[in-house]
Amino acid sequence: MEKRCQLDFKLFIAEKFRHIMNDELEELKKSARTHSDNLIELGKELAKIQFNYKIIENATEQFWQKKIYEFNKFNEIEIEYFTQAHALMSLVDKEQSGLFLLSISKLRQIGLRLLTNMEEVKKNPSIIKSKDKQQSKWSKEIREKLVESNNACMNHEKYMNRFFREFYEKHLRNILSENDTSPEN
Repeated sequence: MEKRCQLDFKLFIAEKFRHIMNDELEELKKSARTHSDNLIELGKELAKIQFNYKIIENATEQFWQKKIYEFNKFNEIEIEYFTQAHALMSLVDKEQSGLFLLSISKLRQIGLRLLTNMEEVKKNPSIIKSKDKQQSKWSKEIREKLVESNNACMNHEKYMNRFFREFYEKHLRNILSENDTSPEN
C-alpha cells in the first residue's frame, strides 16, 4: 500500500511537472513568435530604406544632408531591429544575447562616429574628392575617417546579421517552426 502511494505521488508530481513544462514551452513559443513578427516588420522597413554605404564623391551639401538623413533613419530602425533580435535571443540563451547586446552598443557608437564624419564632410563637401591634388592634410584625414567609420559600420552590421542568423539556425528555428505547426495556427 505504501509503495502504491509513493508511486501515485511520483506520477502526480511527474504529471504536474509535465504540465508546467508544456505551459512554459507554449509561453516561450508565443513570445518568440511575437518578437519574430516584429523582426519581420522592421526588416521590411529596412528594406524600403535601402541605405547604401557606398561613398560617392559628390561635392554638394544637399547630397550629404540627404545621406545623413537617410543614415539616421536607417540606423534608428536598424538598432530597433537588433534590439528585437536581442530580445528574441534572450528567451533561450542569456549569455549569447548579452554578447549581442554589447554588439548593439558598439553599432550605435560606430554609427555616431559615422554621422559625425558625414557632418564634417557636409560642412566642406570638397573634402571627399580623392583625386583633388590640392587637398590639405586635414581634408585627407577627414576623408580617411569617413571611409574608416563607413567601413566599420557596414562590417559590424554584417557581423551582427551573421551572428544572429547563426544563432537563429541553431536555437530558434525549431522553436518557431514548432509554433507554426501547432493546431492553433
